[in-house]
Parts: sequence; structure tokens; C-alpha cells
Amino acid sequence: MNHTCDISFKEKANIFSFEFLKCIQFIMTIEDDAYIFTKKLYSKLIINSHILEDFLDFHGAKKNSEWLFYRELGALVRHLSLACYSQRHILNRLKFYRLEYAGHDLFKQEATDTLRILQDSLKLAAPVILAEARRLHITIPHSGYNLSYFPGISSTQQLEHNIDDFTARDNQKKNLTRISSEFLEVVKAFESLSFYERYDVKTIQRLVPEKINEVIIRSFEMKVHNIQSSFDSYVVKTQSSEEDILLDQLRSHFSIVFHILQVMGRLLHFYERHLYDVGFKDVYMRVRQSLAELIDPDVLLDRAVNFCLFYAWKFLSSGKQVASNILNKNMESSFIEVPIPMDRGFHSRPSLLVAKIVQHYGGEVTLRVGEDQFDASSVLDIQWAGGKIKKENIVKVVFTGDSRALNDLVILAGVNYGEDHMGKGTPLPKQLSYLS
Repeated sequence: MNHTCDISFKEKANIFSFEFLKCIQFIMTIEDDAYIFTKKLYSKLIINSHILEDFLDFHGAKKNSEWLFYRELGALVRHLSLACYSQRHILNRLKFYRLEYAGHDLFKQEATDTLRILQDSLKLAAPVILAEARRLHITIPHSGYNLSYFPGISSTQQLEHNIDDFTARDNQKKNLTRISSEFLEVVKAFESLSFYERYDVKTIQRLVPEKINEVIIRSFEMKVHNIQSSFDSYVVKTQSSEEDILLDQLRSHFSIVFHILQVMGRLLHFYERHLYDVGFKDVYMRVRQSLAELIDPDVLLDRAVNFCLFYAWKFLSSGKQVASNILNKNMESSFIEVPIPMDRGFHSRPSLLVAKIVQHYGGEVTLRVGEDQFDASSVLDIQWAGGKIKKENIVKVVFTGDSRALNDLVILAGVNYGEDHMGKGTPLPKQLSYLS
């Protein structure tokens, strides 16, 4: 059965533009500079710009000089609205997050300023979109929406917390150990993107997209989202215990980082796809220049890096201690007694491998030599222990702490810590492949 519609492209362009242009007309009526767009307005802009963009792409607008700019304006609205939706969510939720971060007020101010910058670009784009629609002879709706159609999502009322499930905690410790470890792995991986002083524009232009780009940020966004989903599926919270306050703190860190990365991903996508000069033909260059008048590429990059990336790392860092506390409270602990590395003892290679195993799991592990205790996640501490071991002619040591790390330390000790009797490296078992 053929479902192809007989309506012409031009008639369909009118239909698919109608709701989109109605939103744009509404934006045109907003004269109050203090008005911050609501999540409902952003969701309406996202849906209708997406439908319009898909329609235009299906009919080849990306390769048509007449329709390209209208299509790109739709993309601008969609991606900035997606970024704004996540940013507005952060601001709505900020007072509910349990974040022990000294710069709370500064973050709130910067988050609001960033939202206003993006919102201002949408307001700048509105008359340009209507002018382009008129040029293409698209029917403009007689009026936009009424302001009351877009209420804010927040109210002063909160529903009562009256569900406490104490029965579903059987695997709580195991789940919290796994989730905390996964979060700590993300923190460790993200460290290569960390910075503490804001970058200037020229530095950012060198970094984006060479070292910082949409693909990298989206991969972190997905990892954090997966951890948050796992937490919401498998961790049971009540409203009473101290532990649950700690769990709320951990989830707050997942949530705010996830939404900040969403904003950053959208901004980088729009920059890389629609503003970044990759040497295309003149028509594309003219369209890029027109878009750059609505959203300054340098301002967009500054917000993506100096706001989003900067604070993503801040909140990952402050969440690290929370995750470590939860991990060490919930992990299964035990002890093992293993021989020291033959012939050469705990010199640099075996010390590094032991520390890497402990760091991989993130839980606390202590190396005991007689009455003395050493931090097994520190290469330096292990080498200090090595000095005492050599001096006192000790042949076996005890590790206590995270059972997961201890299991791998047994495997490592079983292959003489990855060394032969000459001190040269030997292949490690596949269970320890993460060390290579």
C-alpha cells in the first residue's frame, strides 16, 4: 500500500513550519528582559524545530541554496533550545541538590548568565527566522502563543515523601560498591580534561575540536548517565538515615555533571557542525557568517569550556570524596598474605602494579609489614615498605581492604608481580589486562 502524500513540498513546508513559527512569534512578543524561558517553551521549540529540520533534510534542503539558511536556523533553535532546557533544569533543581561546594552562589550566577546568553541568541534569531520564512513565501501564523501557555515547572508545593522501602536492600552494598567505583573511574578518566584557571579564546580555539569535542564529551555524558540510571534502578533510599544523606549527595553529583555535559555536548555540536570552518563552498560560508551574527562562536566556545567543562570537573572532583566514602563503607573487606617479589623486592615495577590494582577499584587497601601500615594505592608508600621488608628480611606481607583488589593482588603475586628473576617484565594474566 502506498502512503505517499499528494500535498506539494511548498504546502508541507507551511504545515511543518506552522507550530515552529508560532513559537518564534511568541518569542518576538517577549519584551521583558528579565523573563527566563520555561522548560515547556524550550520543549515546544525542540520538538517543532526537530520536525521541521527532519522534513527539510528529507527533501534535500542541506544541498539547496534557497532553503539551506532556513534549515540552519531551525538547527540553531533546536540545539540552543536543547542546551537551554538542560541548563534550565539545573537551575530549577539547584536548591534540591546536596552539593557541598564553596562556590555555590558563583555557580548559580554563572549558570543564569549562560542561560541568558543562549536565550538572547534565540531572541536575536526570531526576527531573522520570520524574515526568511516570508522570503520563502511560508505562511506566518496570525499570532503566537499566550504567555500563560508556558508556566514554569517549579511550584512552592512538594509532595509528601511517604514511600520508604526497607525490604529491597539485599544487594545494596554490592550495588553501591560497583556504582561508586564506576563514578571514580569516570573522575579519573576526566582528569585529562581538567583545568583550574579559565582559558582565553585563542587557547580554546586550539583545543576545540582537536582535543575537546562533541564525541569526547558525549562519551562522558553517556557514562555518567549510565551510572545515574544504575543508581536509580538498584539503590534504595529512605528519608531517615545518615547514609541516605550521603547517597543523595552522590546522586546530586551524577545529576548536575550529566546535565552540564548535556549543555556542553549541544554547544559543541552546533559549533562543530554549523559554525566551524572546514573549508566548504561560498554558500555554506555565507550561512555560517549569518549564524555567527546570532550566536558569537567565541562566546559559545567560552561557555562550553569556561562554564561547562570547568564546572563539570569541579563537581566531579567534589563528588570524588563522597563516592570514596560510600565505597569504603559498603565494599567487602578481607585480608590476604602473599610473598614479596622474589630477588628484588618492592622496587618500582611491582610497586606500581600493586598501586594500579588498588587505584583501579578505588577502595582502601593497606599493606601491613609487621606493626607498620602503608597505603597500597601509593607507589611511594609501597617503596617505603619495601625498604623495611629488605632491612628486616621479611618474605611475606599482608594486604587488607577491598576484596576485589585483593583477589587481583593474589593473581599478581602468583606471577611474581610480573617479573622474572632478573627483574625484567613478564606477560600478565588476562584478568589483569587493565594494567597494561
